Amino acid sequence: MAATTATERRDAGFWRRLKEEMKEAAPGLGIDKIGVASADPFTELKERLARHRELGYESGFEEPDLDKRTNPALLFDEPKSIIAIAVAYPSKMTDPPVSEPGARRGVLSRSAWGEDYHRVLHARLEKLAAWLAERVPDARGLPSVDTGALSDRAVAERAGLGWSGKNTLLLTPELGSWVYLGEMITNLPLPPDRPIEDGCGDCTRCLDACPTGALVAPGQLNAQKCISFLTQTKGTLEERQMEKIGNRLYGCDTCQIVCPVNRGIDVHRHAELEPDPDVVKPLLRPLLRMGNREFRDKFGASAAAWRGRKPIQRNALIGLGHFRDRESVPDVAKVLREDPRFELRATAAWALGRIGGAEAEAALLAALETEADGQVREAAERALDVIRSGSIKRRRKDAPPAPTIR
Repeated sequence: MAATTATERRDAGFWRRLKEEMKEAAPGLGIDKIGVASADPFTELKERLARHRELGYESGFEEPDLDKRTNPALLFDEPKSIIAIAVAYPSKMTDPPVSEPGARRGVLSRSAWGEDYHRVLHARLEKLAAWLAERVPDARGLPSVDTGALSDRAVAERAGLGWSGKNTLLLTPELGSWVYLGEMITNLPLPPDRPIEDGCGDCTRCLDACPTGALVAPGQLNAQKCISFLTQTKGTLEERQMEKIGNRLYGCDTCQIVCPVNRGIDVHRHAELEPDPDVVKPLLRPLLRMGNREFRDKFGASAAAWRGRKPIQRNALIGLGHFRDRESVPDVAKVLREDPRFELRATAAWALGRIGGAEAEAALLAALETEADGQVREAAERALDVIRSGSIKRRRKDAPPAPTIR
C-alpha cells in the first residue's frame, strides 16, 4: 500500500485494508498474533478492579489510578483504537540441567526465560509503529508492555486475541497462555475485532492446583497469596509461604502447566526468548555468594532481575531448606553469620531448621550468641525447636513437602 498523506481522504475501506495488511505483516515484525480493540473506556473492568482493591487482592505493583487503568483517553490524546499484540514464548527446555544432592538448583518461571520480554515486545511495537508510519505518516501511538496503566489482558481480550481464563491469564486458541502481551493506543480508526468465546468451560484445574489457593474464584486472583508475587517481594516471608515456594526463585507456572489448553504447546520462534539453561535453572549455593556485579552479569538480561538480587538470594535459601541439603549448611550458616541483610539472615535460620543435623544446630546456637536483630533471633529459636523436636521428620510422614519444580 502506497504512503498516504494526512490530507488524503481515508474511508472505512482504507482502514479495513490497512488492518488486514497489518495482520499479514505481523510475522515479519516478530509478532505472533495481532488484533484491534476499540479505545472506549473499560467500564466493567473498572468496577471489578474497585472490588478487587476493596478485598485487598492487589499486588501493589499496579497503577494506583483506576481511571487511568480503564480510560485510554486519559493516557493518549483522542484515541481511536488500540492494537494488541501477542508474542509466544517456549514452555520447555532441551536437556535442562539436573538438580542433585550437593548441586541443587532453583528455577525461574518461563516468563523470565531469555531476554526481558519488556524490551523484546517494546522493540516489536516500535517496528509496528514504523510500519504504520510508512503507510499513514500522521499516525501516532503509545506503546505499552506490562508496566503501563492499561490491563494488557483486558485489551487483548477485547481485541479478540483470546479469552480470560479462570487463572486470570489470557488463553489463546493457538498458543495457549504461553504468550507475552503488549498494546499500542493509536489515533487510527481501525475497525475493531470481535472478542472470542470463553473456552474454559467447567474446567477448574488451575484453581485446584494453585499451591496457595491464590485463585480464590474463577478469574479472581488474590495477588498477596500468589507465589509469583511472593517470590518478587523483598522482605521476609511467613513459614507457610516459604514451605509452598519450594525451589522457585522467580514466578510460578503451576496454573499454566496444568491447563488443558496449554497441553502440547511449546513455541520456539524468537531467539531472544530462548532460555539459557544455567540461568533459568541455576545452582542455588553459588547464588548466596553472588555480588551485585555478578548478579547483573548473569541475570541482568532477564525479567527476573528487576527487583535485584535480594529476593533471588532469599528464595535460594528457601530452596536449600526445601531440599534439606546437608552439603549447603556451611554456605547457609555463613549467610546467617555474616550477611548484613536481616531478611536473609532470618531466612537462613529457617533453612537451617529445615535441613537439621548437628552442624545446622551449632550454627543456630552460635548465631544466638551474637545476633542483635529480634526477628532473626526468633527465627533461629524456632529453627532450633524444629530440629530438636524432629517435627520436620514427622511432617515427612504426615504431609508431602512442596513439590520440586523441574
